[in-house]
Amino acid sequence: MSRIELPNTEVAANSASHGRGILGAVHVGEEIIAAVALAAMVILPLAEIAVRPFLAGGIPGSIPFVQHLTLWVCFLGAALAAREGKLIALASATFMPEGRLRISAAVIAAMFGSAVCAILARGAVEVVAVERDLGSEIALGVPVWFVLIVLPFSFAVIAFRLMWRAGGLRARALAGLGMVAGLWLSTSYEFLDGTGGWPWVILVIAAALAGAPIFTVLAGAGVFLYMTFFVPPAQVALSAYDLATEPLLPAIPLFTLTGCVLAKGKVSERLLRVFRALVGWVPGGTALVCVVVCAFFTIFSGASGVTILALGGLLLPALLKDGYRDRFSVGLLTASGSLGLLLPPALPLILYAVVAEAPLEDLFVGGFLPGILLIGLVSAWGMREGVLTGAGRHPFSRAEVWPAVWAAKWELALPMVVLVSYFSGLATLVETSALAALYAVVATGLIHRDFPLRRGLHEAFNESVVLVGGVLIILAAAKGFTAYTLDADIPFRLLEWTEARIGSPLLFLLALNVFLLVVGCLMDIFSAIFVVVPLISAMGAAYGIDPIHLGVIFIANLELGYLTPPVGLNLFFASYRFDRPILHVYRAALPMLAILGFGVILITYVPWLSLGLLELLGRR
Repeated sequence: MSRIELPNTEVAANSASHGRGILGAVHVGEEIIAAVALAAMVILPLAEIAVRPFLAGGIPGSIPFVQHLTLWVCFLGAALAAREGKLIALASATFMPEGRLRISAAVIAAMFGSAVCAILARGAVEVVAVERDLGSEIALGVPVWFVLIVLPFSFAVIAFRLMWRAGGLRARALAGLGMVAGLWLSTSYEFLDGTGGWPWVILVIAAALAGAPIFTVLAGAGVFLYMTFFVPPAQVALSAYDLATEPLLPAIPLFTLTGCVLAKGKVSERLLRVFRALVGWVPGGTALVCVVVCAFFTIFSGASGVTILALGGLLLPALLKDGYRDRFSVGLLTASGSLGLLLPPALPLILYAVVAEAPLEDLFVGGFLPGILLIGLVSAWGMREGVLTGAGRHPFSRAEVWPAVWAAKWELALPMVVLVSYFSGLATLVETSALAALYAVVATGLIHRDFPLRRGLHEAFNESVVLVGGVLIILAAAKGFTAYTLDADIPFRLLEWTEARIGSPLLFLLALNVFLLVVGCLMDIFSAIFVVVPLISAMGAAYGIDPIHLGVIFIANLELGYLTPPVGLNLFFASYRFDRPILHVYRAALPMLAILGFGVILITYVPWLSLGLLELLGRR
């Protein structure tokens, strides 16, 4: 018996090792393909800038190729995010007590998510088949259907990973049943024809509260509601292909890559030194420096969580060392993590322009003064703390200013490089974002040499792909859901209902602020842009609100939502990064919440803040 068992044990071990080897190879392959796609997105726009003066029309097919590569980065990144458990979801499940309720919620979320992804995978297969029959090409003979293969592959992989991460064997089995049910529904949707939408709406809401990924909630709403009208689920999967037709969208992964590269070098240390040398002598100088450094990083990362996680380990000790109170320091950094989202070229501005079809240049200009206002208000609170406590004062040293500025000259020049290249017309936004990524790599990796090129680029590419995938797949799902709302005339009905009850534009703005504050508590800013903007754009126009002013109000409110209890995302990031109880972070953030709330009110009711520069430039 032992002679039989030993070989069986060895075979089992070898099989397990072989399985792990295959799985590891798949994981590495995913990362390599996503990184190559992102690298090509950097190289092609840079090559376009280089050859444009010499080659009329630029590189053939470069623009559509970059747009379709965005599709690959998005969906492969989403698959990687699912592998790492980083798909964006509501934080409501985290407030459930440990035990059976939370476990049940996780199973429900996994069942729903796996079912929706299975439906989308099946629908995406039909989309690929249709495109193959059509024979459409991207450019240079490359067929569209070949690029679209990433859709069914990624949806299928995400479905499996949601099932696998459901928990134990029983939880995985239940999630697997959800996947099977989704596959059945994708081919038998006639059973839902005429069943009515409310049962499916209730199911979607329950799944969202249980913690299902936001993209499955939006896609599920679109899929199930479409199927009640006997519309195939391929309609929602087809909407995902619209990502490849958005001309501004490729800038988002490239600016995200820029932010990841900057966060991995010692950029924050050099900026801290230069701003401390310049303003460290004023009351609250260190607090002011931390606010400015956080805003700088948030502009390029686009996600305040990245700023808190990347800079918190440096900035919190600096504040505490200079004598600032712990609660004040935690609150300041929690609030500062979302500053900068209104300053160009922040990613929410780009996304808002894409979704609302607003002129991006006007949004960049319109958000400048409101962004400076919010930074100034938080900085003033930091200076007040310095006056009251005497913390953070550093004697001014003229001998330190020039060395500090010279050491940080490359980082300080980056915003000017971006703004000049874009607003001068020398480069498109996508080309500018590629230039920013190259600039960040050269400055940190070749000039300062504090960014290890091989390992650092590997990590930065992976992090940016995961971040982008987690965000843009929500946009892909939201497009399908938005298509349903338009087919069902929901925005028009909502506008009618609002106009019947709210007659004053000022009252509408007040109601909008309250509504967006609630949305900001429940959703991250990217999800909110995709879900809410299509609904409020028409209402804003009906009440005579300038679309640029409406966009600035929207982003300012969602910026405030990042630190609104109980589920503002910055609160959780700060609790994790600073190792403080969540209630301690709540209390620390309350003064900042009041200060930024005052700023949002000014932005809302003083339109000149958003439109004044545009008027001076003759764009209004």
